[in-house]
Amino acid sequence: MDYYGFYTGACFDAYEYLGCHLEEGGAVVRTFAPAAVRVELMGEFNGWQPTPMEKIYDGNFWEGRAPGAVPGMQYKLRIWRRDGSYRDHCDPYGFGMELRPNTASIIRDLGAYTFHDQEWRSRRAGGPDQPVNIYEVHLGSWRRRSGEETGWYNYRELADPLIDYAREHGFQYLEFMPLSEHPSDQSWGYQNTGFFSPTARYGTAEDLMYLVDRCHQRGVGVIMDFVPVHFAVDDYALAMYDGTALYEYPHTDVGVSEWGSRNFNHARGEVRSFLQSAARYWLREFHFDGLRMDAVRNLIYWQGDERRGENQNGLAFLREMNRGLKGEFPGALLMAEDSSAHRGITAPPEEGGLGFDYKWDLGWMHDTLEVLALPPADRPAAYDRLTFAMAYNRQERYLLPLSHDEVVHGKGALVEKPWGDLSQRLAQSRCLVLYQYTFPGKKLNFMGNDLAAPREWNQGEELPWREEDPDRLAFRRFFRDMGRVYQAHPALWRWDYREEGFAWVTCASREEVALAFTRTDGKDTLLTVFQLSGAPAALRLPLEGFSRGEVLLDTNWAIYGGGRDGGQGEVLEWKEGELLLELPPMSGMLLRLG
Repeated sequence: MDYYGFYTGACFDAYEYLGCHLEEGGAVVRTFAPAAVRVELMGEFNGWQPTPMEKIYDGNFWEGRAPGAVPGMQYKLRIWRRDGSYRDHCDPYGFGMELRPNTASIIRDLGAYTFHDQEWRSRRAGGPDQPVNIYEVHLGSWRRRSGEETGWYNYRELADPLIDYAREHGFQYLEFMPLSEHPSDQSWGYQNTGFFSPTARYGTAEDLMYLVDRCHQRGVGVIMDFVPVHFAVDDYALAMYDGTALYEYPHTDVGVSEWGSRNFNHARGEVRSFLQSAARYWLREFHFDGLRMDAVRNLIYWQGDERRGENQNGLAFLREMNRGLKGEFPGALLMAEDSSAHRGITAPPEEGGLGFDYKWDLGWMHDTLEVLALPPADRPAAYDRLTFAMAYNRQERYLLPLSHDEVVHGKGALVEKPWGDLSQRLAQSRCLVLYQYTFPGKKLNFMGNDLAAPREWNQGEELPWREEDPDRLAFRRFFRDMGRVYQAHPALWRWDYREEGFAWVTCASREEVALAFTRTDGKDTLLTVFQLSGAPAALRLPLEGFSRGEVLLDTNWAIYGGGRDGGQGEVLEWKEGELLLELPPMSGMLLRLG
């Protein structure tokens, strides 16, 4: 290992040296514990009898050998502290862990699985001029076995059903909530204990490799949530690892996060090397196509609070990590879940930016949902919130998320957020889907949004696949068809980040709470129009240069739960360069112009 690079935060391959590695006749285990008085290795290979490890290099690293060790065996590190006490730890760089509540690391052979995705990796897309429609998934609750304590399916069992569903609905990517090991199901993986260990809930490292490989073989990309901000407080893991604040800040003022977890100390090069190596690990060893970085705001500002000032260590860490990852994996997608207004999130590092490919547009999401929550009579006064996203749209490359964050902690299901009864809420939810899929930016939807789930998401319950309400089933059909239309029409994605790719047709129909805009890729032009008032709206849309329009989707078609029997090919009225439309309350259309 490049020790100097490790100490200075320039290392991306620390896991190739640290952790447990198989060798002839057994395995070698190395750990970084500079303040430890003694470190002992114990596991199934030595009958759990602590065996002293030796100091190596500068005395801050420890090494021990395990004759007879084979993949699948469990082990721990006993670290003795200066006060005479000890803690038994999992391996910070371990490639596998036991299922909670057990805490041992597990030896894994990362070379045991052979990938068959060379063709995919040689041509994978995801760039600004490509369709990026993401299905966000929590593997433990997408599908569950009935009558079992946990109900979890294995990574391998989930592969083809997930891929079939993604392809049917026009998703190019699956994004998994964190799959690194974590002790609490309720954290959904966002408070980790094993940053290099795929969670045992759904199988082994080889099983996860199979899932990713299978996705690639069938043309679906795979993204994983990555948590570079904080870690779980459990004392068998990273917390006070060698008896000192090795990974965390030593002061609670910045050392304890708003979630009660420990914040990583990004001022330490060893911590930056740990996190960068973990990010590379998932991209290189498991062939993930990208990482969604969680809670980026908390790296930009101290504790995520702009009033406390910028965290220059956090900014430098993000910039250099992204630079290194893109250098080795130019086709990988790096996405920032960032609620700040900090500029340059998607600008290149050489221009002072942070180097992400996309930034979540949480402003678009919040503004749109808050307008939908208002009674129709109050919406004209909030009309500008629907158009505001275009005022800053060119500052970054944005992704439009309707994520798991919006359907937890008492917020209710997505379909519950609009005003009105169920029929009205479903009508407005169809408008929301139309707006999201046609507005500039890449797309993300959390599982359950597609089903018009009737209740808030719970990680311990399966999605409502058996819900047979006809109106909800009709909504599912609209969601599916919208995804297919998005994928099939480059005008909706090829020029997402070019000024000429978008134009308002009307953004001043305040009383009707109506919006109309065109999207183009220089070849085809599509028109989106919808209105959110409580009454029918007669709209005159100036469309110079066009004289006909093909209706691709109408949220009010009966097949989607609306009241109109029409379908593709319906006749539209044009008059002197204007398109005349009568839209029912809370409805919208997508047309191809000619």
